[in-house]
Order: sequence, then structure tokens, then C-alpha cells
Amino acid sequence: MSLSSPWPYPKWIAHRGAGKLAPENTLAAFRLGAEYGYRMFECDVKLSADGIPFLMHDATLERTSNGQGTGGDLPWQALSQLDAGSWHSRRFAGEPLPTLQNLARFCLENAFGLNIEIKPTPGTEALTGDTVAKEAARLWQHTAVPPLLTSFKPDALEAARLAAPQLPRGLLLDTLWEGWLQKAQDLGCLAVVCNYTLWDAGTVAQVHNAGMRCLSYTVNEQAAAQHLLDLGTDGLITDRVDLFSPA
Repeated sequence: MSLSSPWPYPKWIAHRGAGKLAPENTLAAFRLGAEYGYRMFECDVKLSADGIPFLMHDATLERTSNGQGTGGDLPWQALSQLDAGSWHSRRFAGEPLPTLQNLARFCLENAFGLNIEIKPTPGTEALTGDTVAKEAARLWQHTAVPPLLTSFKPDALEAARLAAPQLPRGLLLDTLWEGWLQKAQDLGCLAVVCNYTLWDAGTVAQVHNAGMRCLSYTVNEQAAAQHLLDLGTDGLITDRVDLFSPA
């Protein structure tokens, strides 16, 4: 897959399922995003203490569940009992944390695309990249469009590359740190996924000239979206599933 190959993913991607309209990284959020017409989603995946890939953004449990402490310190059996919906609103009370396998089933049954952000608990970058990539390769082994694996952590992406080289990868960037483009190339990435404010004509040209796609997070305003489209970027990750039509 290169710039000469068709990019198999839609331009609009729903952040953590449905942005802020539902509890992030829960199946309820992905269902709601789908109701708004989205056909690709972004999620965050880390490991339980017993090595089960599950969805959660933060290292700690407090913000998006009724749990306490570091999520990666608990076995899946304990994590599966948590309420990951009440923090958002009564409507979602009792919503559980999903495993990557739970979400894969939903996406595969509906032919939805997925951007899996590998979100390691600090200190587990290589293990998380390896495990998540192997699980993704197993779950999507018979499908035409694989998930896109991304991470801010080069060590996680390198482990993913070694574990499942056939899966496409993207380097996430919040700043343009020295050597970022070369690192993306060294990791065999097919995309660079930037904080949307980092894109300008020059950075878009750099990435496209290197044979990679340009994706942006988190695009929540009309003017920013239009600017990115005018620049020729290839994908926009948004919380505002209620504002932007993905068609």
C-alpha cells in the first residue's frame, strides 16, 4: 500500500467511537457513531495485567470508569466488571469496557474500518505493540481492509511491525520532533497522524513525497476541516460526529 495504491479508508474517522456524545471507547459510542453515518472509528487499546487487549485511553481508571488505579495493573476479570458509562451520563450507566475482540466483531459484522491507537501503560510499549498487533492480525486475518495501527510510541510501532508486518502503521505526532519523518519511514509507516495544527503545505508535501498519507486529529471546527481538506490531507479524526457528515 503506497500513494500509488488506493487508500482503503474513509476520509472521516470518528474519535473514540462518537467523540464526546457517548462514553469514549465503549461499544455504545461506536454504535452511536455509526448512527451518524460514520464507517471508520478510532480507538485506544492497552493491555490488562493478564495480557488482554482492551479499550481505554488513560493509564488510570478514574476519569472514564468507576475503577481506581492503573488499568494495566488489573486482570481482565476485574476490568470487565467496571462501569465505564455512568461518568458520562445516566443513559450509559453500566456500559462495560470492551476488549479489542468485542470491537472487532462489531466492525467486521458491519464492514467498518478501524484505527487502533496502541496506547501502552508506561513501561509496556514493546509488549503492548507486539500483543495488540498479533491480536489484530488474528481478528482481521480474512478481511480485505485491515485495521490501521498507530501510536505516539515508536517502540510500540516497531514491536507491531515485527509481530505483524502486513498490518499498516501510522506514527502519531503532537509535535514535529527532530527526525520524525525518518522515524516514520524507518518504521515502515503508511501514514503520519498529526495534531491538525501541525499541517501546512510544507509538511503535507514532505509526507506525500515520502509516499505516506497525512491524517489529522482532533478536528472539531468547520474552518480547520476545510483548511485541511484544501491542503490535500487524507483523513480527519473528529469528535464532532454531529457536525461533520462523513459522506
